[in-house]
Amino acid sequence: MRIIAHLEMDAFFAAIEERDNPRLRGLPIAVGADPLQGHGRGVVATANYKAREYGLRSALPISQAWRMSEAARRQGRPPVFFLAPRFDRYVEESEKIVAIVRVHVPQTERAGLDEMYFDLSFAGSYERAADIGREIKADIFDKERLTASVGIGPNKLIAKIASDMQKPDGLTVIREEAAARFLEPLSIRKIPGIGPKTEAMLNNLGIRTIAQLKALPPKRLEELMGKWGHGLFEMARGLDDSPVEESGEVKFISEQETFFEDTLDAEFLVSKLKEMAVSLEGKLKEEGFQGFRTVGLVVRFSDFETKSKAFTLRNPIRSADEMFTVALRLLLPFLDRRMNPHLKKIRLIGLRMEKLVKPDAED
Repeated sequence: MRIIAHLEMDAFFAAIEERDNPRLRGLPIAVGADPLQGHGRGVVATANYKAREYGLRSALPISQAWRMSEAARRQGRPPVFFLAPRFDRYVEESEKIVAIVRVHVPQTERAGLDEMYFDLSFAGSYERAADIGREIKADIFDKERLTASVGIGPNKLIAKIASDMQKPDGLTVIREEAAARFLEPLSIRKIPGIGPKTEAMLNNLGIRTIAQLKALPPKRLEELMGKWGHGLFEMARGLDDSPVEESGEVKFISEQETFFEDTLDAEFLVSKLKEMAVSLEGKLKEEGFQGFRTVGLVVRFSDFETKSKAFTLRNPIRSADEMFTVALRLLLPFLDRRMNPHLKKIRLIGLRMEKLVKPDAED
């Protein structure tokens, strides 16, 4: 019997800030960019559940979050406390959570700073698996004073969706025989990978629930989604045979910056790209890699449309100058009509290193 669990910390960044600072307890908190009284750039990284009552959520533009906070304040409710992220602190706490989980289970897979999968097949039954889930949650709370939500199911897909069903501090168990019935009434957005654009496209076809998605023939899904259509056909049926894979390796290193003002100033953007390349060279060395083969660029326009490009070389890149040269070639088409036909201003650029090369790897 295969039993998989997905654990996600509840409002992780904000929960750490609230725990570490007693004066913030019970108040609405948002971690992210500086709102600058409604004129800030960037987005909310995490909002606690009090702030979510105001409509705040992850990835919400920080200026909009500020307006929501002000609307609540005018109604006599506490304003949101906006805090700058402390990523070093969150990484440290994440390592503690992983260590706690690994006391209870032999096989885990990290899916981010605040979430992981683990294989509970050894438990032999869903009842025992649920007991282990409760033990892990209790251990995390006792040691770190933080809550987590756990989903348990026959595979990673069901476990991940289940972990979101009773937040915060929830535990949801979906047995294999109940998986299809569990999925059918849910919104298609519950399926990992379906974002706002795909949701809107499917909504236009009258597809809002997983049951409606499940009714589409596989050929129709492939027409709509291309290669992803087959995977979506299986996910709508709750099928997922991907293993829980232990992996502590860094797979990419990235950096991004949201600008105070949207811009198409080539000199400014090129200088920012150069700064990122220099910074990433330092991070590469800190992580113990000697180079990388893929450069990725992300560009977000003033209307929040986001595009990305990447280029992979045969031989590793080893310096900031080499990285900058490739990144500049990726950026330039966004400064004219080749990749930016309406000449929209740019609000964010990100630079990413992938296919990292260890010192003992061959070129």
